[in-house]
Amino acid sequence: MGFVLAHGRCIGCNQPFSFNPMRVPSVAVAMPSGERIREPICRLCVERVNPQRRANGLPEIIPAEDAYDACDEGELPYD
Repeated sequence: MGFVLAHGRCIGCNQPFSFNPMRVPSVAVAMPSGERIREPICRLCVERVNPQRRANGLPEIIPAEDAYDACDEGELPYD
């Protein structure tokens, strides 16, 4: 049994951070091709954007409790 911890850059602040690849909050980003991909967002950026989301009548981003922790490798989808 193993664990997985993903590393990437936050779409909000571009800082590197670690996260659970199955539970990290993400934001849809439009690519030049028109495709939309999901990009991870760090805990600090979630805290920073939620007041503005509330003010705009949007739901807050509420990360899962383990969004920034490792996950069990058995949770990953295998094709």
